[in-house]
Amino acid sequence: MVGPPYDCLANPLGAVRLTFEKAIGSGSHPSSFDGKDWGTVDLFRHFLFDQSHLSQVPILNLATIRWIQPNTLVRFRGMIQDMLGNEFYVGAYKDGSVWRTNKYMDFSQFPIGSSPGSRVWERRLLYCVPVPGINSWAESASEVAIDGCMNWTSQQRDKRGRMDFEAMDAKDFPVSGSNFEDSPSAKRMKEDGQDYKTEAACSGTTVVSEIDKDSFPCLVKIYDSPESELKLNDVFEFVGVLTFDSEIPAEKGDHDEFCNDYCDDDLVHLPSSKVPRLHCIIHRKLAAHDFLHTSPIIEQKPHWVKDVRESLLKHLTDVLGNDGVAAHYMLLHLLSRVHSRVDNVAVGKLSLNITCLSKESVSVFGTQLSLAIKNLLPFSTCIPLTVEYLSRSSLAPKKDYQTNRLIPGVLQLAEGSHLIIDETQLETGTLNSVGVDNARLLRNLIEFQKVEYDFTYYKMEMTADVQLLILSEGKSNILPADIIMPFQPSSVGSSEVVATKALEAWRWYLATVRSLPHSIESEMQKVVEDDLVAARQTDRSIGSQDFSRWLTMGRLISSSFGETSLSLEHWQMVKELERQRRERLK
Repeated sequence: MVGPPYDCLANPLGAVRLTFEKAIGSGSHPSSFDGKDWGTVDLFRHFLFDQSHLSQVPILNLATIRWIQPNTLVRFRGMIQDMLGNEFYVGAYKDGSVWRTNKYMDFSQFPIGSSPGSRVWERRLLYCVPVPGINSWAESASEVAIDGCMNWTSQQRDKRGRMDFEAMDAKDFPVSGSNFEDSPSAKRMKEDGQDYKTEAACSGTTVVSEIDKDSFPCLVKIYDSPESELKLNDVFEFVGVLTFDSEIPAEKGDHDEFCNDYCDDDLVHLPSSKVPRLHCIIHRKLAAHDFLHTSPIIEQKPHWVKDVRESLLKHLTDVLGNDGVAAHYMLLHLLSRVHSRVDNVAVGKLSLNITCLSKESVSVFGTQLSLAIKNLLPFSTCIPLTVEYLSRSSLAPKKDYQTNRLIPGVLQLAEGSHLIIDETQLETGTLNSVGVDNARLLRNLIEFQKVEYDFTYYKMEMTADVQLLILSEGKSNILPADIIMPFQPSSVGSSEVVATKALEAWRWYLATVRSLPHSIESEMQKVVEDDLVAARQTDRSIGSQDFSRWLTMGRLISSSFGETSLSLEHWQMVKELERQRRERLK
């Protein structure tokens, strides 16, 4: 069986060129590819997923950029922090009588000149960053992929040591007898290839010295995808061609003038020496389970889920000083998510305010709880709520029109992030105007799951899905949580080291059951309605917010057992938990 005439990992641009030439050779005109793919995406999708080669693609980060070669296939996992608009480029042009393409490249390899009939295409620019608050275990989930790629990369280095580097890059790795044997690229293999001066201008070692060590941004260029597919703050994995072009301005010739007239890349103030470029071929949205190391093998799912639930609940109870009621609410809080919106209501959120904590006790229980959450969830952040912090911090993202960039704020978080707010440090003081705005921003986030972005001339609310946990001495007057939980520990929290296998099972459990669908059968609807009416008659202070909270808790308790519908047993658990909590509030 004959292999492909290119190496998708080492020379993805060869695959792009050959699929383009095949499409042109079959009679298609480049104008038919305006905003469309000609087979490249299908080829790479088959290679990555059908043939299971995705794990061989290096993940681009601060460690791997030191050895990843430019113009090879890479992956980047990150959050869309800013959307920089569109960029025009010459996507197809004639070189004599031969059609060529610049797709998935920053600059042309061949002179463009004033080629008649050149096709000007569009691509979107996304400024992506590592997910804010990503925890070390979620980052290390990529280590397996990185290690797997090191061997492949070493082989490529050895191969490049034996072969002429420029010739290898200029050629398309033909294989005798392939379908592409008679293509223009295959014929060029027998001739002296063009130098890829622009494509191999610099190595990863050159770039890494100037990259921001505190973050690792990447400018992702998106082709042929509807705008609705990629939204601000979404977490994606982008697979595509990595390019470094920090030396390009000194190397570009007059033949690139036509191309440069259309390119807006220079306007975004993002030099490639600091921000690598990734020309995206395939992208996929990531969820919490995509950051897990492994998925447990489940033989009897319902039984297994209940066992994991029980062990996780015991762990949370130990962390919270043997306070079982607080542990139950903590479990429901960690499973909560916004699953729908009705008018201004974020349905499904369950913010938690643990009270009766002092500066001394929060140093014990708060620290242990924060560590437990870091070990369980992929993204988590903690902020101290003090007068000084509120008055000085930038919580809201703000548009900088000088650089045409969205400056990130603390509250620009990915979907599913967890945020701990430590209010035990708050003392009497006066907030300045920034502090007042920040307090309002936090209140809007906890009440409506929305964050206000500052565009100088106007404000825009962006929806969020952030789990909020407030630690305070008394009920927070700044942050009105859904659940007020007085803390009653009976022992010092546990600081035992948890086995890795247990942590992986708990992570899988939280990532999986929180996404389960939910329904209430007609019989249970009648039971719930009767109980709500009876509760209202007994206590007139109970209102719609309480009803909504109970229904949310019912859904979460059902999900915690791996069930998709509310049972009478689970509804009774909701009522019992609320009874115990109200006893503490008296």
